Amino acid sequence: MHRFDTLLIANRGEIACRVIRTARAMGLRTVAVHSQADANALHVQMADLAVPIGPSPARDSYLRIDTLLEACRASGAQAIHPGYGFLSESADFSRACREAGIVFVGPPPEAIEALGNKSAAKQLAQRIGVPCLPGYAGEDQRHETLLAQAGRIGAPLMIKAAAGGGGRGMRRCDDVQNEVALRALLDAASAEAISSFGNGQLLLERLLERARHVEVQIFGDTHGNYIHLGERDCSMQRRHQKVIEEAPAPGITAAQREKMGERVVEACRAVGYRSAGTLEFLYQDGEFYFIEMNTRIQVEHPVTELITGIDLVKTQLMIAAGEPLPWRQSDVVLRGHALECRINAEDAKTFMPSPGPVRLWHAPGGPGIRVDSHMYSGYNVPPHYDSLIAKLISYGDTRDTAIVRMRNALAEMVVEGIKTNAALHQEILAHAAFQQGGLDIHYLERRLGLK
Repeated sequence: MHRFDTLLIANRGEIACRVIRTARAMGLRTVAVHSQADANALHVQMADLAVPIGPSPARDSYLRIDTLLEACRASGAQAIHPGYGFLSESADFSRACREAGIVFVGPPPEAIEALGNKSAAKQLAQRIGVPCLPGYAGEDQRHETLLAQAGRIGAPLMIKAAAGGGGRGMRRCDDVQNEVALRALLDAASAEAISSFGNGQLLLERLLERARHVEVQIFGDTHGNYIHLGERDCSMQRRHQKVIEEAPAPGITAAQREKMGERVVEACRAVGYRSAGTLEFLYQDGEFYFIEMNTRIQVEHPVTELITGIDLVKTQLMIAAGEPLPWRQSDVVLRGHALECRINAEDAKTFMPSPGPVRLWHAPGGPGIRVDSHMYSGYNVPPHYDSLIAKLISYGDTRDTAIVRMRNALAEMVVEGIKTNAALHQEILAHAAFQQGGLDIHYLERRLGLK
């Protein structure tokens, strides 16, 4: 067992607040870390102790492993929860915590290396029979090799960063015979991958034009137990960035859910995975194709919590403490439907970030409404980080009820002083096609003209 009574949250924003709430409910002492820009942030105010970790840029604060470990030693924290983003999928961070005798609330470094890298994960998936798209995930990254593989795979082609996620390091290619243009796309994707993840390795994948993005939530503990918690549909995307998520995915049958759940559990068992993880698939014409795994908690985890009644962060902390999963697969029952809208500090038309002081913030409420946010009236949204400022989550017995409740919540929410994308969410939810469900990942760009 790895008992701990003090937890440091190596993150910021709404996920730091989310983890602090659950940790404190479990009786844990909480430690926040913050950059100069976040000195007055809500997670700093909520925690039992706050430790400054450096200048505002993330590379000088939230991405400094040495500084975070020192904050643990200074605060007496025996465990670290990495949240999502930043160092949450860093095998180096997981390994450094282990070497320092600090519990990392996440998978071991070996599992992150085996599944967190897209190329390695695809190779594992193929070995155990998980369907994958035609592509190339090899170690040879020479231009000549990538150009030849692109010609073999054909167009349309997706170029992807092997490390990290969030849509960064991705480029579409519609003409694999245009060598000059393809080289430029490869260079641009690799440069963005190096900037975002410190790793320029690329993989190539056949692009599906009508695919949906469906992901499966899993958990593994240190006792060899594994379960999945059903799937989420994250097909409402702009530039590979998720906008609206929901669970369960419209139109997915119980038989399909069971089949894919068994496959993802097998993949995680093969590498001794533990903690929370999400395997992501493209779904088209009744077939699933594995694309990547996120070795961390997801931004959209609340929709799974609402339809299963399981606190995912609490489960992470229980596993990190060495406790076995308290459920068998047969105990997991999906009830109702949940939606999540990501509220960003950005212009709804230009999508340019909108940092600055928040004059007024009112969080909506009512039956079936949950708000995860770090906002408050008087808060100053810094320009240095992701623009996510709140997540509105709605739940209902049916998908229609969840949609109605979400539209009412968006209408009730008040944010003054900065711009948000709330109007975009209302526009999407009002579309008859969205209300019918089952739309593909290109819908927003194709139907609403979003680029």
